[in-house]
Amino acid sequence: MRKLTRALMLGTALLPSMACASMTPVTDPAVLPASEPIAPGAPGAATTWSSAAKTGVGASYEAYVDGHYRDGGPTGAVSKVWFSIADGVLTETMYGLIHEAQIKQMRFAVMTETGLSVEGTDTTSRTEYQYVDAGGRPLSPAYRVITTDKAGRYEIAKTIFTDPDRNTLVVSVVIHALKGPVTPYLVLEPHMANTGGGDIAEATNDVLFAHEGNVHLALMPSQPFEAASAGFLGASDGLMDLQANGRLTNLYASSGGTPGSVVLTGAMQTIPEGLASAQAIYIGFGDSREAALASVRGSGSSGETVGDLLARFNGEGDHVGWEDWIGSLTELPRMAEVGTDGGKLAYASALMLKVQEDRTHAGALIASLSNPWGETVDATQASTGYKAVWPRDFYQVAMALMALGDRQTPLAAFRYLPQVQVDAGTPGNTGATGWFLQKTHVDGQIEWVGVQLDQTAMPIMLGWKLWKAGEVSDAEMARMYAAMIKPAADFLVDGGTIGLDWNDRTITPPWSQQERWEEQEGYSPSTTAAVITGLTVAAEIARASGDVASADRYQATADDYAGKVEARMFTTEGSLGDGDYFLRLSRNEDPNDRAPLGENNGQPALPEDRIVDGGFLELVRYGVRAADAPSITETLPEYDDQTREDRLRVRYDLNGSSGWRRYGNDGYGENTDTSGNYGVGGMTPGQRGRVWPIFTGERGTYELARLLEDGTPDPDAIDRIRQTYVRGMESFANDGLLLPEQVWDGVGRTPADYAIGKGTDSATPLAWTHAEYLKLLRSLADRAIWDRYAPVATRYAR
Repeated sequence: MRKLTRALMLGTALLPSMACASMTPVTDPAVLPASEPIAPGAPGAATTWSSAAKTGVGASYEAYVDGHYRDGGPTGAVSKVWFSIADGVLTETMYGLIHEAQIKQMRFAVMTETGLSVEGTDTTSRTEYQYVDAGGRPLSPAYRVITTDKAGRYEIAKTIFTDPDRNTLVVSVVIHALKGPVTPYLVLEPHMANTGGGDIAEATNDVLFAHEGNVHLALMPSQPFEAASAGFLGASDGLMDLQANGRLTNLYASSGGTPGSVVLTGAMQTIPEGLASAQAIYIGFGDSREAALASVRGSGSSGETVGDLLARFNGEGDHVGWEDWIGSLTELPRMAEVGTDGGKLAYASALMLKVQEDRTHAGALIASLSNPWGETVDATQASTGYKAVWPRDFYQVAMALMALGDRQTPLAAFRYLPQVQVDAGTPGNTGATGWFLQKTHVDGQIEWVGVQLDQTAMPIMLGWKLWKAGEVSDAEMARMYAAMIKPAADFLVDGGTIGLDWNDRTITPPWSQQERWEEQEGYSPSTTAAVITGLTVAAEIARASGDVASADRYQATADDYAGKVEARMFTTEGSLGDGDYFLRLSRNEDPNDRAPLGENNGQPALPEDRIVDGGFLELVRYGVRAADAPSITETLPEYDDQTREDRLRVRYDLNGSSGWRRYGNDGYGENTDTSGNYGVGGMTPGQRGRVWPIFTGERGTYELARLLEDGTPDPDAIDRIRQTYVRGMESFANDGLLLPEQVWDGVGRTPADYAIGKGTDSATPLAWTHAEYLKLLRSLADRAIWDRYAPVATRYAR
């Protein structure tokens, strides 16, 4: 019998009635099959990513050192490991830069008296926060994940977090045999160097290894495996062996010298019925085998228990960790009071925004720690998915962090932005400068090069907010004006011909090559709202920087754009409703010509007057139009019409919560005919974009703006917004308190496990959704729209 230490017992309190097992081996070691040196079947089957419907994502909190991430600060050495959880199992785990996945998934396969059961496939799960305050509000992104066999034969409780001072993931596991004896097997699928092929694997009972190039992984259990094997996916992997034979019958020490899609398997001891086994799993990463081993051994053999590591991660007692960061958010407590769930989602949302920041490039805020619909997306090629920088999503997150009272991250974000702005030194650029790249890696590597004018305006808007809040000094703003803001504002006035990669279009603002959904060209209400706002605040910055001529030019251009909003984008001869409403997009300066929009996501081209969206509400949010402006109020009935055919319908009330799609005719989502994921089977008319929780927050912000324009709002009216829009957003969260990109609207054939009003497999958590929720809370707490711009509202919202 092996003695179980306190570290290994972490989590057994989940089921206090269970005793820990006296271990019996899987089989007599004397008759275990001898390990073969090389696994057959190279390079293995092609691989995909895992589900993007995460119920948990996490990383260590790291304090800045002079606005940067480097070792030696209050939190010690910087850990550069991120993890995710879906379907109750560990999924994509990143090391290095935030998009560099090294693991697809780690799960347990459990042999029972009645057959094999695999975590995720044959289990139900729930995700809980491991460290909460007295009100149940999460204080750190450490998770307790419980998976239960659907046949009731076993239960697995895992506590998942990272070592805050090492590049190590820690998983404390307690497995309970509920009905008959069970034999668990750990099954790890590496995706080293951000791909699902090209890996080399080795297996010993003490440590499992995988690497590609100079990226290495070492997995060390606190108790050695009874047997271990390295194989190729679909050819010689351990899970295939278990499914065929009920135990590991083919043991391979290595995948050999041929890279491929590898699987590592470790056999654990059999657990008699009614007893439990505890184990700690440490997964270390490094730029060499030795570095990965040093990480994992440092975490597992340093004299610290799992509980000690967890206390440091949480920031308990004298340790500096997540609780300290949460405690530094001066506005969070009063924002949480606005929530209808006791503040749980507010605290979780704060954690989600900070987790999704790179730990090499301070201030680099990504869209989501997920690959949309990842389980059907090829992983043999490197992919960032949503683990990348879009200046639009970036702006939303920085503004939400600022709303929370975080004084450091938004400033780091503002200082980061020049890395993703096009200038004469941008690799490959031969054209216009000043605009911000559509999508990049966190290190600035270019990925997509479409021009979206809102993404050029929003960095200016963020800078102005920080400057007015006193976070950016006049001297720094003068430097940033010359280096970043003036080039961006000049582009919003002059546009220019692009000369980067495939893009050679000429941009004439406020006409945008792509609107905020990155799909269509033309005049967009939401994009134009941002451009007018960006130029108006740029004029104020320019004047303060001594550039009066540019200030006058920026403001005159903003006035021109503002004066033509309705003429360019508001139809008076539309085919919907009474014919008077804002279009989603006007392809030219005549909103009444019914010009067709482009085909997109499998959807056919339709006349622009048949497509509406909520982009017009951004005119109110920033202050370009009053909430009761006729063009705004006349568009609401078309936006809210629930009698329209599903293809063109935008609003859906789901389980009592109001929700909206991006726009009518949206095809970015699951197929209505097959229930297949986006893109599976090609781009067909059956694809359908679903409801996005972002728009529930946007509508709540608009309704508050309308109340505020009428004077001091009645408390009951404020509470109605809380109960309708705040509670509505909260209803879209999953059990890990994560908010998705899209929720299921019930239209078409329903995929397995989908539920009305709950997240699809598109992307969870979406940082923008969490940001929108937090900004709505701040606006309600302040009785003022958080991201309204006073110079804009004073000038235009009359």
